[in-house]
Amino acid sequence: MRLLLINPRFPDSFWSFRWAVKDILPGLRSVNPPLGLATLAGLCPPDWDITIVDENVEPIPLEPEADLVGVCGMGVQYPRQSELLRYYRSRGHFVVAGGSYASLCPEKYTDLADAVIAGEAEHIWPQFCRDFQAGEAVQVYRETGSIELSASPTPRFDLLKLPLYTGASVQFSRGCPFRCEFCDIIVMFGRRPRVKTLEQVGRELDALRGQGVRRAFFVDDNLIGNKPQAKELLRYLKRYQEQHNYKFSFGTEASLNLAHDEELLRLFREANFSWVFIGIETPDEASLKETKKTQNTGGNILEDIRRIYAYGIDVQAGFIVGFDNDTLDTFDVQYQFIMESGIAAAMIGLLHALPRTPLYERLEKEGRLRVQGVDCDNTRLGTNVVPKQMPYDEMVRRYQQLYHRLLADSAVADRINSKMRYMRDPVYTGSYSVRDSVGIVWRLLAKGILPGGLKRWWHFLRTLPLRHPRHLPMVVGDWITSLSMADYVARNFDTAPEDASRVEHGAASVRAALARYLEAGKLACTLRPGPIPDLSLSLSHLLDAGFYSNAAKPLERLLRTTRANITLNIESFHEAQCQHLDALLKRLACYGDRVSIVLDERLRTLLPIDSSVFNLVLRPR
Repeated sequence: MRLLLINPRFPDSFWSFRWAVKDILPGLRSVNPPLGLATLAGLCPPDWDITIVDENVEPIPLEPEADLVGVCGMGVQYPRQSELLRYYRSRGHFVVAGGSYASLCPEKYTDLADAVIAGEAEHIWPQFCRDFQAGEAVQVYRETGSIELSASPTPRFDLLKLPLYTGASVQFSRGCPFRCEFCDIIVMFGRRPRVKTLEQVGRELDALRGQGVRRAFFVDDNLIGNKPQAKELLRYLKRYQEQHNYKFSFGTEASLNLAHDEELLRLFREANFSWVFIGIETPDEASLKETKKTQNTGGNILEDIRRIYAYGIDVQAGFIVGFDNDTLDTFDVQYQFIMESGIAAAMIGLLHALPRTPLYERLEKEGRLRVQGVDCDNTRLGTNVVPKQMPYDEMVRRYQQLYHRLLADSAVADRINSKMRYMRDPVYTGSYSVRDSVGIVWRLLAKGILPGGLKRWWHFLRTLPLRHPRHLPMVVGDWITSLSMADYVARNFDTAPEDASRVEHGAASVRAALARYLEAGKLACTLRPGPIPDLSLSLSHLLDAGFYSNAAKPLERLLRTTRANITLNIESFHEAQCQHLDALLKRLACYGDRVSIVLDERLRTLLPIDSSVFNLVLRPR
């Protein structure tokens, strides 16, 4: 049985760290590999032939030799997941949908997939495999019980292209004991944390160690949801590294009460956890109580963060604006707190109501859900929540302004210096080779610091830890993180209307360069206006090498100087032109997320378009 498992391409977001991965880090394509698909592969019958394709690092196969195609997805991946399901189903493949969004909203997939896996897969996926082989698969497999993680296999890490990621992912527990109103974790996994055995964790680390992995992210939504078991894990991780003389650098997600347990902090350091992501959400205690995030109340959050710093552990954090208690003054409160805390990776989102969560149900009853809300990415300029104490448009504008304030060069430097005052001895001292580290610093200077001019140079220089050189890797990392976030904001938060004359001028340059092909009727060029204009080129005839060389420069200039998108409709093509098309696409690749390519069905096998770089539009038969 031949199974193809696909992780759809993510839309651009803060979590992509696109600038850092693409321009700064050596030979990498994405942040985290699809652990869920690797786990699913481990649950398959041993004689199945399994391929995992992550569209974030490699192109999808358009004509796969597969009996079964499975496509996973989070909420932000739903549009692309839907497109992939429709495409492969139209080509005669049996398609199955899964992932966190299918678990929350299986009803959205009934017209897209032949089968839906809703919930944890350890029991229902093997059942589906048996039914599929017997020709008796049903449309929905829903897990209604509680899975003990001792039933979870070692993920098939061997099926992942791990060298293309910043690190690998592992999981120890599922579930969280808290009751945050906006969170979907307790909806999917419950409030009783369940854990793997230490032996299971050891086998997974053995598999990663065998592939030379050094950086691993425990993807648990709260690693310390059960503190006694978390402490046993940390002691085990320390022993494991000592026993194998192998130094993993770990990171994870944890709740703020980590700061109140000195033994836990010591164990985190001894196990070599260099960072934790904490859902702080807001320093406003009234808002925390409103959203039932009581684990963050009753103390001093700023002191808690500094206590974690004192153990050499960096803090990344999530923040939210838009709770019912929030007003426009909340943006200044958040700014002041983030500046004083020194958190570089401060991910701020507008409150978003995810399906099935208590927040969604409450706001639905109150009539406060925006029908035309944005997708499930809460770091975009919009939300599906109607705020209670501030105008919606002004909230969005102030959210945009908050990010611009935090990512100014002076603010980045001030936060780094604020953190380093409390970071005595960082766990993180670099996890790259000397050669790679020198290359990272060089690219940061050349592509990040130098383009910012003298002011950025000055702010960068005043963060250099001349008295504490062990701090340098963390300082460099914070600048890379901050500039990557600033790059995302610059590309996605600019809501000013596009200069129509500038776009028209760019389109005119394209038409002028391709005039003889337009006059001969071999090419159509259409500019569609809108908030984000789109220049569409339809290649309906065979075109010579001159077309591709003439098109490259004006198309690249249009992408560089405007926010316009480009669509290439390729209806006619000859194999001899491949090298010329490749040369054109290489010129446009750094803007690939703004370039859509529509291929005539006859050309899909002839033209190997990298869908991890460009938006390859897939239309079902």
